[in-house]
Amino acid sequence: MKVFLLEDDDAIGMGLKYSLEKEGYEAEHFKSKAEALNSWKSGEYDLCILDINLPDGNGYDVCKFIKEKEDVPVIFLTASDAEVNVVMGLEMGADDYICKPFRVGELIARIKTVLRRSGKFKDSSASSDNIIRIENMTINTAEAKVYISDKASGKEKNVELTALEYRLLLDFVNNRGIVMSRNKLLEDMWDVSGEFVNDNTLTVYIKRLRDKIEKDPADPMIIKTVRGMGYMIEK
Repeated sequence: MKVFLLEDDDAIGMGLKYSLEKEGYEAEHFKSKAEALNSWKSGEYDLCILDINLPDGNGYDVCKFIKEKEDVPVIFLTASDAEVNVVMGLEMGADDYICKPFRVGELIARIKTVLRRSGKFKDSSASSDNIIRIENMTINTAEAKVYISDKASGKEKNVELTALEYRLLLDFVNNRGIVMSRNKLLEDMWDVSGEFVNDNTLTVYIKRLRDKIEKDPADPMIIKTVRGMGYMIEK
């Protein structure tokens, strides 16, 4: 996987390049709009990480230039989470954004999520494109089926999930390593169901899902609670 990294701050850029390469990515670091535009090669990169504020312009212009050439996933780095900045970036075709300062672990998790959504990332927990394994749970996305294995017997049992329970599970799986706030989960549930899902209903769905997939729902190992923030499945 090759990453196009645009960051004018030397310290941040070098640190990100080191962290990306430590994770197994190949990264090329550019420091200005001009350098980025002059160095871009179509078909060369799997992902772009673009700083918004640059000494000779901004990352929006670079994103627009790249998206006109090919559809490569883009993550923006921004010093502000102001709604206008976020909306502008998404309208430019960005796939995600992250605000400075940020933890490298969060950025790596977001990179994997964006690559997974774009079809470029093959998860190490999957033996094929359609099989995902987490703890003692196996998800066959081609058949929309979920199985839980019993280590004592060595057998798997099919877990019967409702459509919304399955969609909720996939939302967590597709965002592994990222804390999902209740508001974000509610937005996603609304998008996939076309029905109104309120906060109390979400609580019920999470409880039902845990009852079906967790060995001990009172001490969940798959869908974990991050107190004061939301829920997550660890990567």
